[in-house]
Amino acid sequence: MANREALRELQTRLASRLQAARFEDISPSWLAVKVGVQNYLFPLTQSGEIFPLIQVQRVPYVQPWFLGVANLRGVLNGVVDLACFMGDPLVNVRTEQSRAEACVITFNAALELNCALMVDGLAGLRKRESFAEASGPPQGAPIYFGSWLIDADGVPWQEINLQSLSQLPEFLSISA
Repeated sequence: MANREALRELQTRLASRLQAARFEDISPSWLAVKVGVQNYLFPLTQSGEIFPLIQVQRVPYVQPWFLGVANLRGVLNGVVDLACFMGDPLVNVRTEQSRAEACVITFNAALELNCALMVDGLAGLRKRESFAEASGPPQGAPIYFGSWLIDADGVPWQEINLQSLSQLPEFLSISA
């Protein structure tokens, strides 16, 4: 129970910092998330709200990565398990504890897609200054992969271009 309260407090703090960060400066800023064992960065300009993983209504005859639909602030959103969509082999070994830490992040309303991505955890906000080096996406990476960044501690982070992801035919085609 204490973990859920701590997670809610973190989500509340991140949501308020996310709102404030959108208006502070124009340098690249990201929402840092954990998906499986990977570290990803969602551009703040393309990210929406953060919600705890709530009851998702399953939908028949859809791709395994499409978890179903959820009512988020009175709006029905499709919920996608990002790890499963990206083909993470560890997606089937999630524990009950890791499920409790999972949350969903909606796409920014400007992208006009009622969809939320399930991630395994939040890692805060990052600015360009947080990273020691950057390079282009890895060879053969999906089109929605942006820059590959390494933080000051040597931890690699992959930027995910949510706008490119939201327009990808494979992502939009949920039927099995």
